[in-house]
Amino acid sequence: MSRATETADRAVAYIARKARPGMTEREMAWEIERFLRENGSEKVPFPIIVASGPNAALPHAVPTERAISPGDPVIIDLGATVEGYSSDLSRTLCLGTPDEKYAEVYGLVLKAQLFALEGLRVGMTGAQVDSLARQIIKEAGYGDAFGHGLGHGVGLAVHEKPRLGPNSDDLIVEDMVFTIEPGIYLPGWGGVRIEDTVVVRDGKAEALTRADK
Repeated sequence: MSRATETADRAVAYIARKARPGMTEREMAWEIERFLRENGSEKVPFPIIVASGPNAALPHAVPTERAISPGDPVIIDLGATVEGYSSDLSRTLCLGTPDEKYAEVYGLVLKAQLFALEGLRVGMTGAQVDSLARQIIKEAGYGDAFGHGLGHGVGLAVHEKPRLGPNSDDLIVEDMVFTIEPGIYLPGWGGVRIEDTVVVRDGKAEALTRADK
């Protein structure tokens, strides 16, 4: 798993350097896939997401021919598979100077993710972990804009137990590996998602993916 998460981290760093305004979402997605395949990933474990501007309001957007403009939020969701184990990682980039809206939404999503990472403990349910992040987003007035669960197990498959969501009674136990991925999606503007693959060690969450946020 460590090699899969490291490869994903390197892919994010690569595309952050490579990306330029004017590139299309599909061009960015291809650059990511090529990097992954040339740097040890046995396959692309799920379709790569690159969603910019208004397209980033769709959590599972498919890359299009839309050219990325300066200031756009750009959600990138990727993973690597090494020795049969897969990782899952999302970052949101801004090619250019972010505006106040981007700074507000990004800061809120990051705050929610970090709070969940710090507050997670063995024995909690998936719903309890989800509520750590969801409450922060809700209190800021964006509760309806976080329309998916906080995370899911990942490893031999891209989606495994536990499920972290409002109605999940899955228990968090030592050595579990799963994602923590809060997001805010605003139709007409875009969205922000920050996702890490984490492992439970010594009763707490430890991020395995460490790409810059």
